[in-house]
Amino acid sequence: MKVLVAVQSYSLPNEKVSHFFVQVRNIYYKQAGLDIDVLNFSAKNDYVVDDISVYSYKSAVEKIENREYDVLISHQPNLKSHLFLFLKYGKYFKKKINVFHGHEVLNVRKVYSKPYEYDKSNSLIKVIIQEVYDKIKLFIWNKVYQRDIKDTHYLFVSKWMYDEFLKWTKIEESKISPASSITYNCIGKDFETLVYDHSYKKEYDFVTIRGNIDGSKYCIDLINQLAFKNPKLKFLIVGKGKFWSYNQKAPNIEWRDSYLNHNEIIDVLNKSRCALMPTRTDAQGLMMCEMATFGIPVITSDIPVCHEVFEFFDNVAFIDNENIKGVSLEEMLLDLKKKEPYQKNEKYYAKNTVEKEVELIRNILS
Repeated sequence: MKVLVAVQSYSLPNEKVSHFFVQVRNIYYKQAGLDIDVLNFSAKNDYVVDDISVYSYKSAVEKIENREYDVLISHQPNLKSHLFLFLKYGKYFKKKINVFHGHEVLNVRKVYSKPYEYDKSNSLIKVIIQEVYDKIKLFIWNKVYQRDIKDTHYLFVSKWMYDEFLKWTKIEESKISPASSITYNCIGKDFETLVYDHSYKKEYDFVTIRGNIDGSKYCIDLINQLAFKNPKLKFLIVGKGKFWSYNQKAPNIEWRDSYLNHNEIIDVLNKSRCALMPTRTDAQGLMMCEMATFGIPVITSDIPVCHEVFEFFDNVAFIDNENIKGVSLEEMLLDLKKKEPYQKNEKYYAKNTVEKEVELIRNILS
């Protein structure tokens, strides 16, 4: 069996890291013995990363037309690239798997929180364009996904994502359910094998790690308010963005304008008493899942998807985004520490996530 994984962008060797959640999967697939190639729609040239061949659209089409692939796996299918691939070349694959992670099947403006005022995507014209695009997008996917049900499996990263898919695509559950399943994103291996060190010298009371602090769904505004409210506590926020150019930073917040690799994240977590990771919208919240599995106490938001993904996690507590005035971080942390030692939760281990995907891929042709 030969598999082609199609994604809008992909990591470049020794350079830009992109769609890392797909890259991690592909490494596992290869280690499990699957024959994997990647179609990077954004690539101009072919290259190799992690000993996996990555092809430009032109090169991939040549191989598709030669019927070199049995299965097509598409992550976050979009109108720009995947739609034409489905319509023109879908017949060249025996089976297809579409993996849904978020915005690709949502009405973005109605599901995600309103952008910060300084965010250029908040302009009226962009709001209108996004709304029109989403209506067109959801109408098209309703037709295409119903047409393709006979030879396609629909894979969701959470029950919340599945429910939102049904809500916005307006496809009847009775049609999609037999051809779908839910498998959470897998965490990085370090978060499986290593354990949070409670005895390590703590430099911070609360740590927040985000790739982009400008996304309003990551609640940097709420964390800033909590920091002002708790001047004796020390907060660390890691992530790139312009938020502090437009907002006064609480004096007890340290900000690192950077990205961290897994080793650096582990080091920062061990230096912190608790991870503070509120969110307004998430399909799963992989970073939060990694932190909670690692074993550090985690405080996140009281929204349905967070309760879903952290069911049976003793080291997770929830705050109400709409009522942070009533939040006592110190009391919440004390309550969390009463439950120590935490039993390491295996919900997001490879054996319960990506290995199930490997099994799905192997069985899909039968």
